[in-house]
Amino acid sequence: MVVGSGGAGKTWLAREIAARTGVPVIHLDALFWQPGWVETPRERFREAQREALAGPDWVVDGNYRGTLDERLPLADVVVLLDYSRLTCLLGVVVRWLRHRGKTRPDMAPGCPEHLELGFLRYIWAYPRSHRPSVLAKVHAFGKDDALVRLRNRREAREWLATLGP
Repeated sequence: MVVGSGGAGKTWLAREIAARTGVPVIHLDALFWQPGWVETPRERFREAQREALAGPDWVVDGNYRGTLDERLPLADVVVLLDYSRLTCLLGVVVRWLRHRGKTRPDMAPGCPEHLELGFLRYIWAYPRSHRPSVLAKVHAFGKDDALVRLRNRREAREWLATLGP
């Protein structure tokens, strides 16, 4: 499973892992959002996530800390994209420019790409406010040995290379 700040490249990495391993990729954003950027009710999202992860093999991208406790026990590897705030902010801006007004392939239909100040604040706060709780949950579920912590895009590419073509 791939977690990390918005703009870090979770979707890109999940797709690359899936392509190299031949397992399906699951985008949590596509399960959580409904057309018009309407949130799926929490229990329905949990159910959709359970159904999506019922298979033996998958790569999942997305944070959704409220359901992390359901994904962690199932994950063989937890990849944390622990990039700088500026890298993540740049990643979000580039994504917005690339998909502006269109729905990304990893997003639910009817959710055109947009950029909001609240999301930029979330990215800025991630290292201090969100990453510690993700790491605490990884530790609580005994997944410390399964954690791959990548600090920049170069490390991500080098780690991917270990998976083969």
